[in-house]
Amino acid sequence: MSAYPALLAAGFRRWSTYRAATAAGALTNSVFGAVKAAVLTGTVGSAGVVAGYDATQAATFAWISQALLAPVGVFADDEVARRVRTGDIAVDLARPVDPQLAAWAQDLGRAAFMLLPRGLPPLLVGALLTGLSLPAGPLPHLLGLVALALGVSVSFAARFLVNLTAFWLTEIRGVLLLYTVTATLLTGLTIPVSWFPGWLEALARATPFPSMLQTPADLFTGRLGGAEAARAVVVQAGWLVGLLLAGRVLLAAGSRRLVVQGG
Repeated sequence: MSAYPALLAAGFRRWSTYRAATAAGALTNSVFGAVKAAVLTGTVGSAGVVAGYDATQAATFAWISQALLAPVGVFADDEVARRVRTGDIAVDLARPVDPQLAAWAQDLGRAAFMLLPRGLPPLLVGALLTGLSLPAGPLPHLLGLVALALGVSVSFAARFLVNLTAFWLTEIRGVLLLYTVTATLLTGLTIPVSWFPGWLEALARATPFPSMLQTPADLFTGRLGGAEAARAVVVQAGWLVGLLLAGRVLLAAGSRRLVVQGG
């Protein structure tokens, strides 16, 4: 078991080496946060209140969603798919660690690093530009951290599952693009899920995507409390277990028919 904490630390160190990219990403998140806050507050300003959000709460959601974007890893990556394509996945399968757990540990290390240098700047900019509407007590923030860890894990499990399609597909860029577009919408990154039309909100709630970003944002802002907060965390945990199990099944099936492409 000591290998997995070491892999988590390795993931943290790996991403901490990209300082210039991290700074550029923080600037980008802050700029898009300002644009999103202006759009959402403008929408609320014309309507008064939208789905329980006033102007300050809408702006706070914009800044928090931008702060959580990088740690959660909303957008698809192709790291595992590339290892399948080059044949390096055979080395991973031969190692004395579980490939899925090893990748999960490294992704948690990535998220741990991203939390401050990519997450804090948008919040500081938001506090200066629009102000932030956050709960005063510690409990919502503690629940938010739990939900964030689960959201990062749910995102990893979904991305890992998508990457495993490389065992059957020679080129998965289309799959990754479809995943990214879907996640951008259904996680609540663009607008809160509760702002969707009824049918689209119901569709989103039937997927794991709101558990990645919308749920942590709702808990950090105190929009969910008591039984609702507990139920949201349980839903996250349920999606995590289901996606991890699906990943194990797909990994086992892919390993049985492994064909090295290009090496």
